[in-house]
Amino acid sequence: MKNLSIFFSIPIIAISCQNPNNKTEIALKEPAARGYSIEKVVDNLNNPWGMDWLPDGSLLITEKKGEIMLFRNDIKTKVSNVPEVYLRGQGGLMDLKLHPNYSENGWIYITYSSKEGSGEGGNTKLIRTKLKNNALTEIQSLYKAEPNSTTGLHFGSRIAFDNEGYLYFSIGERGNRDENPQDITRDCGKIYRLLDDGRIPPDNPFVNQPNAKKAIYSYGHRNPQGLAKHPITGTIWEHEHGPKGGDEINIIEKGKNYGWPVITYGVNYSGTPITSETSHPGMEQPIHYWVPSIAPCGMAFITGNQFPDWKGDLLVGSLKFNYVELLHLKGNKVIGREKIAEDIGRVRNVKMGPDGFIYVAVEGRGIFRLVPK
Repeated sequence: MKNLSIFFSIPIIAISCQNPNNKTEIALKEPAARGYSIEKVVDNLNNPWGMDWLPDGSLLITEKKGEIMLFRNDIKTKVSNVPEVYLRGQGGLMDLKLHPNYSENGWIYITYSSKEGSGEGGNTKLIRTKLKNNALTEIQSLYKAEPNSTTGLHFGSRIAFDNEGYLYFSIGERGNRDENPQDITRDCGKIYRLLDDGRIPPDNPFVNQPNAKKAIYSYGHRNPQGLAKHPITGTIWEHEHGPKGGDEINIIEKGKNYGWPVITYGVNYSGTPITSETSHPGMEQPIHYWVPSIAPCGMAFITGNQFPDWKGDLLVGSLKFNYVELLHLKGNKVIGREKIAEDIGRVRNVKMGPDGFIYVAVEGRGIFRLVPK
């Protein structure tokens, strides 16, 4: 395992951010001398999107191009029988999550862009499967968003479980902001909740509403690429890409509308306004947002005792600025921001490993871990 310890700090790009609870700016703290080293764990990965650990400590990694790697004893092995992905733009093989009771049932959950279903192109699909002899077996289709689209935009996607065993997953609005995110009769721009076998929970918010997509748990989202369970409260936290500005962190609640595109703190990429509103009755405010955008991807709460000063805080990867943002929390409020693993590259995912270390997946490089000195 190659050690890439770095002991210097670098200047940062000035990034402003506002807290919508009090409209005050929270500055991004200059990186201090590192109290940790950065080690490369897995080399030669193109776009590592999802990762999770098997009980024996080996690591499963999804590559966006449509491959799953099993990393065990410093050896990468390609997993066979992976479903065909619709590889276009932001679409491909996305997240991977083990069932909370994996040791008992062996289920692995995967999201990817699929051509199955109606219409040309593809859309996000959720499956569960098992791993046997380095191959996927017993593949079961749990959900497929409709209709397909040939756009390469906003597939999502992340997967999380809550304390009751419900399964949550995200699908972006596929670039169709005017129709999808605010319409609960349409897929996309939503967070979904299922039972672990794909059935619709009877208490989902829209099960009794005619023509609604019964799996929807919340709506009004743009492109959620972060989903994590809070280690103390058990609530599901989400982050999503805004347009030019307006990336958000939200706490997901049953049946709530998170506003896109009726409200946003961002603007069109051309600089023209999307809307004049940043708040609206019946629509939720983010607990935190970024202006300018950091392009957030991957999200994890710090648990364990390896980083005691950061325990309970939140990690968010930045695709745009090539670092991991450490968000210091007090309850549900962000009270400070710090840049760590700066200049590591385009961060596609960040997770806590079973050893208590922080793992960072970086496009074009591989997977690194942060180890306290």
